[in-house]
Amino acid sequence: MTNRQWTWLFVALLVVAWPLLSPFSATLLNYIGLYSLVAVGLVMLTGVGGITSFGQAAFVGLGAYATAWICTSPVAAHALSGIHGDLLPWLGLLLGLAVTGVIAWILGAVTLPLSGHFLALGTLAWGLSLYYVFGNLEGLGGFTGIADVRPLAIAGHELTSPRLFGIIIWLVLLLSIWAMHNLLDSREGRAIRALKSGRVMAESMGVDTSRQRMKLFMLAALLAAMSGWLYTHLQRFVNPTPFNLEIGIEYLFMAVVGGSGHLWGAVLGATLITLLKEQLQDWLPTLLGTGGNFEIIVFGLIMLLILQRAADGLWPLLAALAQRWVKPVAPRAARTTQAALGRRKLPPRGQVVLRATQVTKRFAGLVANDSVDLDVKAGEVHALIGPNGAGKSTFFNIISGVDDPTSGTVTLLGQAMMGKPSRAFAALGMSRTFQHVRLLGQRSVLENVALGAHLRGRRGWLSAMLRTDRHEEAALLAEACKQIERCGLLSYIDTPAASLPLGQQRIVEIARALAGQPSILLLDEPAAGLRHLEKQALVQLLSQLRSEGLAVLVVEHDMEFVMNLADRITVLEFGRVIALGSPAEVQVNPRVMEAYLGVEDTEGVAA
Repeated sequence: MTNRQWTWLFVALLVVAWPLLSPFSATLLNYIGLYSLVAVGLVMLTGVGGITSFGQAAFVGLGAYATAWICTSPVAAHALSGIHGDLLPWLGLLLGLAVTGVIAWILGAVTLPLSGHFLALGTLAWGLSLYYVFGNLEGLGGFTGIADVRPLAIAGHELTSPRLFGIIIWLVLLLSIWAMHNLLDSREGRAIRALKSGRVMAESMGVDTSRQRMKLFMLAALLAAMSGWLYTHLQRFVNPTPFNLEIGIEYLFMAVVGGSGHLWGAVLGATLITLLKEQLQDWLPTLLGTGGNFEIIVFGLIMLLILQRAADGLWPLLAALAQRWVKPVAPRAARTTQAALGRRKLPPRGQVVLRATQVTKRFAGLVANDSVDLDVKAGEVHALIGPNGAGKSTFFNIISGVDDPTSGTVTLLGQAMMGKPSRAFAALGMSRTFQHVRLLGQRSVLENVALGAHLRGRRGWLSAMLRTDRHEEAALLAEACKQIERCGLLSYIDTPAASLPLGQQRIVEIARALAGQPSILLLDEPAAGLRHLEKQALVQLLSQLRSEGLAVLVVEHDMEFVMNLADRITVLEFGRVIALGSPAEVQVNPRVMEAYLGVEDTEGVAA
């Protein structure tokens, strides 16, 4: 059976078992469903996007209090006097999502620019603040709370039974998991996966990482608000207690323990922690014969043990054990499509594509680049070489938009690029690789290369969630497959990128850069780690790209590789250009020989 068939089997078993559950079991499953909905958002936010949040309970509270207020407040009753009472909970849902969206946007704008532990502390701060806001506003009932909330009604039938209401909870949860799975299995999903460990790389592929992080933050907040709305109409009562900081930490535990990068891990984590707390509250007083919160101590120790033994969560362990019963899905690359992506018209051969003029970069008193001039023309391979510490990497980052120069100008296809992010360079037709390979290690070669074609797609999050982007997605994957085959990696197309040797990982980066159909290709030490035959194949590939009219700039230490490939060479030493010319001219240049060999008797060396 495939993963999809196992999922349908689980849903079928849930449907069959639901009428047979005891009232207590049905209520327990309702809470597992509510907690899972929040944990799914945290899997997306923390596990996939790399943004740690301890404050999701506050967003649950916003959704809960919004619908409780609109159903019970005299002010709301007066303002909505002409609306049928059964519609009030649905208006509460809209109000909760709207309020949560606005507050999440404000908090995200303040919090997300932070990094590391400052980001986590920021979520703690506003999570704690919102909890006390709920408890200190008299209009929200203070710490006493709001009672007699109107029940949810569908077609005139009130859902007052936990068994009936649970159908709505699990339907919302399953639809959310389906939508999140679709999102991750898309162009936008690849951009989201790049946020955790590859923001510089993602920006160079054209991904607006700040915007993606904000959207991900708001998505997790809205899922939490939906859980709060369902919670309020299940309980028909709300107070601040379920939205405190301790519950926020538990939500994060659910996502991490279940498997922070896996959607079904959220359900597993919520189930495990809910059942564990329930059982500990029953067993410990019997074993210890005394009251107290001993379950919290034992619960904490068990969580430490799980996190120590299963750092990636329990879902990957279960998936590995169940692998013998799960049929692998047919490789995505095997799918054919008639779809085609738009192609960029390359500049005429000989036209200057990239020009750097008097580029200087200072780090306090250190001058990394000093008035460097360089231009790259369409249909040529231009090499940038120099001894270690010559400033090549710094200059490479400046002309690709990763860093800004202290002074000087960079133009791409005639447009001034000063102060623009690297995604703006990518939008104009620049693709690049990195000195230290930057790939999504656990994702396949196909997915890594398809990320390079990000800007060639247009469909957004909603289209991905509803699977209306399949035609475009097929075209993107077909383009990625084409570039993988072109680079000689077709046999590794479904292999996780991290399992490849370093040399092949560099070829994957080149294939990813080519998937963007660039006008200029920047390669940072592409031959490092390649064997002799692989270097020859790379020379043939780059020569073919040159003949097609592509501009190529190469930073490389392998002089044989450079001399056999480059049309022109620029040599840097201590941040300054010391030579520019053809390979033959550079090889006999006295300053170049002195820089590389450290001798002044260049005539003897030349002889």
